[in-house]
Amino acid sequence: MKTKIQIAIITLLSSFFLHAQQQQKGIIGTNNWMNNWTNFKPAANEYNEATNIIAGIIDKDTKLLKRNTYQLVGVVYVTNNATLSIEPGTVIRGDDKSCGTLVITNGAKIIAEGLETDPIVFTSNKEKTERKPGDWGGIIILGKAPINILGGVHTLPFDLDPILNHYGGQDAEDNSGILKYVRIEYAGRKLSALKELNGLSLAGIGRKTILNNIQISYSNDDSFECYGGDLNMSNLVSYRTTDDDFDFTQGAQINISNSIAVRHPFSSDVSGSRCFEVDSYDKIQNTDMSKKMTKITASNITLVNLEENNQGLVRESLFIRENTFFSLTNTIVSGFTPFVLLEGNVGNSNENLSKITFKNVVVNNCNGGIVSESSSINSTLDNWYNKPENGIGYTKMKNNELFLTPNIKGSPDFRANVNNTIAIGN
Repeated sequence: MKTKIQIAIITLLSSFFLHAQQQQKGIIGTNNWMNNWTNFKPAANEYNEATNIIAGIIDKDTKLLKRNTYQLVGVVYVTNNATLSIEPGTVIRGDDKSCGTLVITNGAKIIAEGLETDPIVFTSNKEKTERKPGDWGGIIILGKAPINILGGVHTLPFDLDPILNHYGGQDAEDNSGILKYVRIEYAGRKLSALKELNGLSLAGIGRKTILNNIQISYSNDDSFECYGGDLNMSNLVSYRTTDDDFDFTQGAQINISNSIAVRHPFSSDVSGSRCFEVDSYDKIQNTDMSKKMTKITASNITLVNLEENNQGLVRESLFIRENTFFSLTNTIVSGFTPFVLLEGNVGNSNENLSKITFKNVVVNNCNGGIVSESSSINSTLDNWYNKPENGIGYTKMKNNELFLTPNIKGSPDFRANVNNTIAIGN
């Protein structure tokens, strides 16, 4: 009997602590999981000169070794179902003159599994005093998971080889490999006035692909962009991107958790830069409306603007378009104007508004709450979303009160300061 009582007490306590952790807002962890492998000052790093060149097509299994430093020249395609494996600690430098870009084609894999103490780094080939966003292309992964484009297969608008540039299919379980403890710095080359590469472009990627502990810094366009696909992603860090931190389209089915976007208003694009931009399609006439629309489930997210004096290009933290499902829970958003902007086409019907949910969110120092491009429905939005049971709390606090150590000049820790009750779910 005594043993049964002890087991019952342990079970009750475990349930209590699990519930408490689930309710904690913003990024979570018993330790600062950004320690050791991230770098918020990549311009200060002196990387070794390249000893090996990577160029052309990789059509057989290939391994990159830590003892070498690689220069990525031109567009490099991994094809023929080959696997590109990269040892922990390896540095790959994207060539600026030829716009070094790595493309993992449909059926091929990348196994880039770094360590917390020895991450894999993709960075600029320029000297440290000359590095800037857009020095090189970035990483593109093309998979076989569903997209909602008519025909079920599509190409990316990045001037890639038309024979190799295709993604989409019927395999939601598709496996394009692993990116873990990886940094991508200074990517996002501008190809034309309307086309820019991203730090990491994920097109039709399936859920057996492992994507966690990835930092993208100083991208000249989006940090992470998902074109369709079906993915679980966690422990992502986006820092000082020029455009969006996380962009989802073409029916992407994504669970993203324990991730952070750290924005600086002087690293923004006049065309509109947000932490999250979420839509189901670019043009409805190119969309198979019988397929799934974009559905994003985001939990324990931290979105923070480092500039607290309303300078620079500060916009909304989230922009959500019509026919899109979006859920945000246990999250902290600090320093945006406004918190959320809905496309005017979303409208104010119950059917449309119920697709977008917010639960247990701290909205700190935001100039405006949840608003629409069609300002006439803002009162309806306010009544719909700001119900007590949704737990959206509007606060006015300094970042150094809200977070443990929000100072990127040292070793930042953007976990919530538990001395503030908002951080523990109250």
